[in-house]
Amino acid sequence: MRGKRILVVGDLMIDEWIWGDVTRISPEAPVPVVKVGRHTFTLGGAGNVANNLRALGAQVAFVGVAGDDGEGTRAGEMFTELGVDASGVLRESDRPTTRKTRIVAHNQQVVRTDWESVEPLDAKANARVVEAVRKRAGAADAVVLSDYAKGLFSREIVEAALAAPVVVADPKPANIALFAGVTCVAPNASEAAQITSIPVTSPDSLERAARDILRRLACKYVLVTQGEHGMTLYGQGGEHFTVPAAARTVYDVSGAGDTVVAVLSLALAARAPIHSAMQLANFAAGVVVEKLGTATASPDEIVALLEASER
Repeated sequence: MRGKRILVVGDLMIDEWIWGDVTRISPEAPVPVVKVGRHTFTLGGAGNVANNLRALGAQVAFVGVAGDDGEGTRAGEMFTELGVDASGVLRESDRPTTRKTRIVAHNQQVVRTDWESVEPLDAKANARVVEAVRKRAGAADAVVLSDYAKGLFSREIVEAALAAPVVVADPKPANIALFAGVTCVAPNASEAAQITSIPVTSPDSLERAARDILRRLACKYVLVTQGEHGMTLYGQGGEHFTVPAAARTVYDVSGAGDTVVAVLSLALAARAPIHSAMQLANFAAGVVVEKLGTATASPDEIVALLEASER
């Protein structure tokens, strides 16, 4: 997997973390007063996919949109520090860089605030993104399409990405039709239910929903993540694999889906069998949910969790 060329296309975000402690309630309103101890920033959304890929040694290029603002500049600096080629990040003056600010006290979120626009890109900006993807997809070993429904994706962007041999998408239900023809889509169980209008309450209903998505999108695989119940994969060729969740302790599920699509894509780029790619993604997710905040899994951490599960 190390050294494979992965193109990430998606909704770029900055995750801002304010860490502190609560010792009293405000005299102004019935809310906790957080005494700040640390203030950190991480790449979120599709940026977290790129971060996870770099942690596993991939060569990563990124295409997306940021605002012409301070947070857009911050994102560029963070990509540079990671060693990600962010020349495909387009700066738009009419929308902000998406920023999610989380205040955390005693390892629990107190509140979250969001700065964002979810308006679709205009025709000119969409054409620029399409061209940026087209220039890079053909040279990539795999493309990850990371959709957070912030207005980035169009069918033209997805079609440009299909020049790569492997395309893995993590779509929001409202945009599912845009992702027809990709190699694999990776919704969670709730999203699969929303996409198909099939209540997912049992293994049988999960399979009906997944098979419906396979039929609609004509994709090769559907991987449905199910939190503490692990993940299940269905394929056009009749494949049906389930792996149990690998986490020993769950502290924070933030970004676990990003880790799954990153590792799955990278393993498929390295021509791993789909079952092996799925297992690696599952163990990587098990590593990151044991950490607080959006996080990554190193090769050593994934191997250690895998070995622990075999004891």
